[in-house]
Amino acid sequence: MKKRWSNVLILSLITGLLAACSSNGGSNSSTAGSTQSPPSNTGKEQSAGEGKSEVVNFTIPVLPDDLEAFQTVYKEFEKEYPNIKIEFITFPAGQFYYEKLRIQLSGGVEYDLFGGVLDSLVDTGIIEPLDELIKANNMDVSGFGEMFEGMKINGKSYGLPYRKSNWMLYYNKDLFDQANVPYPDEDMTWDEFRATAKQLTSGSGQDKIYGAYLHQWAQTWYMPAVQGGTTIIDKDMEPFRDALQFRLDLEKDGSIMKWSEQITTGAHYNAAFQKGNVAMNLMGDWHVAQLRQAEAEGKISFDWDIAPLPHPEGVESNTTLELPVALMINKNSKHKEEAFKVVEFMTGSKGAEIFAKQGYLTGFTNDAVREAYSGDGTLKPEHINYFNDAKAVPEYPMLPGVKNIIVNGIFKQEGELVFVGEQTPEEAVAKIAERVAKEWGGIYADQFSIDK
Repeated sequence: MKKRWSNVLILSLITGLLAACSSNGGSNSSTAGSTQSPPSNTGKEQSAGEGKSEVVNFTIPVLPDDLEAFQTVYKEFEKEYPNIKIEFITFPAGQFYYEKLRIQLSGGVEYDLFGGVLDSLVDTGIIEPLDELIKANNMDVSGFGEMFEGMKINGKSYGLPYRKSNWMLYYNKDLFDQANVPYPDEDMTWDEFRATAKQLTSGSGQDKIYGAYLHQWAQTWYMPAVQGGTTIIDKDMEPFRDALQFRLDLEKDGSIMKWSEQITTGAHYNAAFQKGNVAMNLMGDWHVAQLRQAEAEGKISFDWDIAPLPHPEGVESNTTLELPVALMINKNSKHKEEAFKVVEFMTGSKGAEIFAKQGYLTGFTNDAVREAYSGDGTLKPEHINYFNDAKAVPEYPMLPGVKNIIVNGIFKQEGELVFVGEQTPEEAVAKIAERVAKEWGGIYADQFSIDK
């Protein structure tokens, strides 16, 4: 009798364990704010009741600010591809995101897909070229415009952009009205920008009104050269001499806060513009959300709008700087066809329209996407269409080391020395050219190239 009851007990335990395993299996759910690390495998399993149809489980790391948006797009994706189950996760923002992702990928964590800025990951050698998959699936890439070719590295596409960041000129309409100065138009040159900033500047000390604000990032001073077709890895760095001199001229006019004062006071573009004493602010599309939130919280009461970036003489109006953020596929993925379905939906016309409704400036654009991004006209800025109509040039080449070594290193350091009076623009440009060739070119130039 004891033996019989022992057998019954063992059988019950086994049944319970099997039931528990069954309840934990199946699809991964998309959980808002998820930051946990996934299992190291993302295999296939039979879909209940469907026999031959197999379920594929993906865990996809994405940038923190994009997590909820991906989860929203996934709700529509799942309707079309019910056999592909996705859990989106994230890590801390900034460079920590890429550091953790690189560590996990090199350690063998089998993410089939991941999101981020291409140049921060392509040197891992783990990204799958998408060209054959794009061709085999007959994917429409026309909506990416020139960005599709511009993102190619060594002639291959390693990622497709689900969103991008473009720069615009934000302006305080109240300050323009008080100074009786016309609002910026879509064809303002840099010389006109300087003249307008001088007109709008008045007062002193705590009561000073600044005509403009240029943040401390290198992009804000080098953008006129890039608009003109120069890249920050070119051998001819002369256009950047004029760009450095332009910021010095604005400081000499008193139209912008001096670099040294920005550093010592810890000035920030968002707080500076929201204070209400800056007439024009050069910043990216994310500033729209910051200003909308400030209005909703009652932190600002002045009227504001946007206009295209000023442009050099001879350059097309509304030429802006652009930084794409992409989805990429792991070359070691065992489910590349299914992974590409995710990339195609999330970055193509269907996903782009959903991202756009959430306020994202998308990589893929068509009439429906533009309409979704513009909204119903009840929210500022009034001229949000400038984002949709912009002609974009890369903020910097999507190559390994360019952001960290050149933008945040060489250009920032040499520019600072100019702005604190320790070297001339001519001396800075010579040093920049020498350092780029040595510090970046010596490591990457022979391995990577990109079409301008």
